[in-house]
Amino acid sequence: MKHIIAICLTLFVANGILAQEIIDETPKANKATDTVKPFTNIKVDGVSAVIGDYIILESDIDKTLLQLKAQGGDPNAFSRCQLFGKLLEDKLYAHHAIQDSIVINDAEVRSYVSQQLEEIKQRVGGDMQQVLEFYKKEDEQSLRDEMFEINKSNKLALEMQRKIVDEIEVTPEEVRQFFNKIPKEQRPTFGTELEVAQIVIKPEPTQEEIDRVIAKLSSIKKDVEENGANFKSKALFNSDDPGSKKSGGALPPMNRAKPRMVKEFREVAFSLQEGEISEPFKSPYGYHIIWLEKIRGQEYDVRHILMIPEVAESSIKEANDKILETKKNIEEGTITFAEAAREVSDEIETKFQGGQLINPATQDYNFELTKIDTEIYVKIQDLENNTISDVLVDRDEVGNVLFKILTVTNRIDEHEANYSRDYLKIKELALNEKRLDAIGKWQEEKILDTYIKVSTDYKNCKFTNDWSKNN
Repeated sequence: MKHIIAICLTLFVANGILAQEIIDETPKANKATDTVKPFTNIKVDGVSAVIGDYIILESDIDKTLLQLKAQGGDPNAFSRCQLFGKLLEDKLYAHHAIQDSIVINDAEVRSYVSQQLEEIKQRVGGDMQQVLEFYKKEDEQSLRDEMFEINKSNKLALEMQRKIVDEIEVTPEEVRQFFNKIPKEQRPTFGTELEVAQIVIKPEPTQEEIDRVIAKLSSIKKDVEENGANFKSKALFNSDDPGSKKSGGALPPMNRAKPRMVKEFREVAFSLQEGEISEPFKSPYGYHIIWLEKIRGQEYDVRHILMIPEVAESSIKEANDKILETKKNIEEGTITFAEAAREVSDEIETKFQGGQLINPATQDYNFELTKIDTEIYVKIQDLENNTISDVLVDRDEVGNVLFKILTVTNRIDEHEANYSRDYLKIKELALNEKRLDAIGKWQEEKILDTYIKVSTDYKNCKFTNDWSKNN
């Protein structure tokens, strides 16, 4: 059976090379074949390829390696040929994304670059100078500019790939045919799966603390509106959102057509007039005020200040006592786990279905044991059906403590794929194959009508397809 894999949208998986024409002018001193030790004797400024409007330099391959290292990847996991092949693919996607008028929001890319830099800084102890030395840059702005271009190109490639596969679906008949064509001895094996339910108790701040936070936000709003105080400075010194406070509370642009923020945030933001500051309101993350800085068609530029009420130790103790009492009542048989979830759980997403968790990847109740979060895995791996775990101390989205108990409501042992039981997983495999076929067909078509030149330094690379047929 054809090997089934997920659609490759990540940075470092190579699936082929897109070569039409060989550049004879490029010096041949350093061959980059799969058999040569990668990343040695590397040219810095040679032109490795031209893809439509894009030029790939030898140094671009080195930058890809640096990105891999910065993200904690293993540089020895990929040959230079593989990295080069992936760059060629990405540039082909990016070139045709521009031809297809796919628009990327520059502000969103810059925001992502800031997040990337912050994460890299944390890995080296928060020292920007070390980051600059790692990337061999003299100043932060030049590094930001380079990362912006890389990320914008990657974003264009990603959006082009999404456009190719976005409307692809599989019918039940296609799923059946896909499954039936797999020889019995080659059918996939699915690992042990569990159906898991949980009860969550969240310590709540006192009303007095909530009132204090709302009053503080109202005071900031008044100071900006009546006294001309700077909202950005207020966010810098008061916001509890670490991701936006350093940029004066700025968030990536919000789009009415593609809403991403939580419902409460969206509703308030889209109700504001340009320049208006909202009243304090609550979301799952805490309490906010929003300043709608500018409206650009469907896009809204917003800044916000988040304040998270502190939870008193007495509230934490009360929540812990409550989860222990609930666990005791279930084990004594005075109430079922599902009934207790509906009565006392503070997790709205699960309480009304008896605490039953839904797997976001498959939209069913089954979780593969090996893919469950490590902390939960330790608590439930040896649980028999309908027994209760010890209390698990966890943290919510903003870092506040919460308490959980879990139970396994059903266990499905490791088994060979079964069409009826594993239909959703088989459907996903069939869909992935159909997407891969669509991407392969798209590549073949675009290779033929795109100007592409590849240096002879890479003619000995071993790739999935024989692209030399186009010469």
